[in-house]
Amino acid sequence: MSTTVTSPGGPSPADPADRAVSTAAAPTTDVVRHWTTPIAFAVLTVVSLVVFALNASGSSATFRISTDADAVRIPDLVAPTVPLGWTVTVLLAALTVWGALQVRRSGTVAGWVSAVFAALFVMGFLVWVVGAANTTTVFLTGLIAGSVTLAIPLIFGSMAGVLSERAGVVNIAIEGQLLAGAFTAAVTGSVTGSVWAGLVAAVVAGVLVSVLLAVFSIRYLVNQIIVGVVLNVLVAGLTSFLFSTVLASNSSALNSPPHFPSLRIPGLADIPILGPILFDQTLLGYGMYLIVIALYIGLFHTRWGLRVRAVGEHPQAADTVGINVIRTRYVNVLLGGAIAGLGGAFFTLVSASSFSKEMTAGQGFIALAAVIFGRWNPLGAFFAALLFGFTTNMQYVLAILGTPVPSQFMAMLPYLVTVLVVAGLVGRSRGPAAAGSPYVKE
Repeated sequence: MSTTVTSPGGPSPADPADRAVSTAAAPTTDVVRHWTTPIAFAVLTVVSLVVFALNASGSSATFRISTDADAVRIPDLVAPTVPLGWTVTVLLAALTVWGALQVRRSGTVAGWVSAVFAALFVMGFLVWVVGAANTTTVFLTGLIAGSVTLAIPLIFGSMAGVLSERAGVVNIAIEGQLLAGAFTAAVTGSVTGSVWAGLVAAVVAGVLVSVLLAVFSIRYLVNQIIVGVVLNVLVAGLTSFLFSTVLASNSSALNSPPHFPSLRIPGLADIPILGPILFDQTLLGYGMYLIVIALYIGLFHTRWGLRVRAVGEHPQAADTVGINVIRTRYVNVLLGGAIAGLGGAFFTLVSASSFSKEMTAGQGFIALAAVIFGRWNPLGAFFAALLFGFTTNMQYVLAILGTPVPSQFMAMLPYLVTVLVVAGLVGRSRGPAAAGSPYVKE
């Protein structure tokens, strides 16, 4: 999507004498070119040349696709590091040139180009680092399935961000919503012994944080960014205090929640690659897919979605046709908080066995980056969150493999990828026009 500046090309249409001339004159359009993405492409292509091609180990990286228990047995994938490193570099260079040509022609780089570039770079990095580690085999299916599991809270958080920002409210408080959901799910689940009670409590906690965000930003017109940051600090401080003073001294009764079991669908779960990802999940995993699909259809194929997008783009115009802007924003922010609460429940009802201080570790901010990288589209945010989940899983897997990459770099890998994606690969991305702007009915 290009950014354009349009000038009328004549006198103001408000002047009756010149109205006909102004109407007849064709507007001139100046394309504003954004070179951030091609520059990022070029830098990463040089990195690929130096690291993946010129410094390849010369051995092969072997990836196991399926196990003996799978319905279809697929042979292992063997990738020689040197040829693949050069192939990836050449393809990245071609995409860099293509991106530069797109910028010259339309002002920006298409989203699919950035997605393909990111996928190729990740593939080159994976083959290079596995080959350098001299590891016999890496279970690729397990790596992908683990990445999807780690991405579940990011996906829930990004859906909350999409819902809020599509209605014109910037949701910086995703981190606080996730953390509040994780804490209440742990405590409620431990006290009641019911995983369902913990899940409901997490949803309620996410909604309560959203109530504060909505009231201050919509009703009292406080800056949405400031409100979100304050809520994150408030929830982090409150949960840390309660953990130290209440949970730590009685963890067996208050911080030992039950867990959702994995629901494996026989037959379908044995399909190589897709089986463990789609058909061997917990209830929250299956719910994640349903929410992404429902939000995509709802936002882009229903009357409700049209009204929400109208409120986020031009609330004054939406108000003139009878849409209740204030109510739409309240509903979307609260619904987003409920979804983020589900993501918080994942931490203590699926991933970990107890709550710990600030256990979300900034994943709410990564979810916000997924919203931007996904261009405020549920499907785009879903795949962006998967990319961040993959980098997080890579941090753990490659540390076990004993790669030549320093452990400190591996620890910062998810956050480094977040910065690169938002600052470089995403380029000029325009969100809803009214996002962050309070609305006052005239």
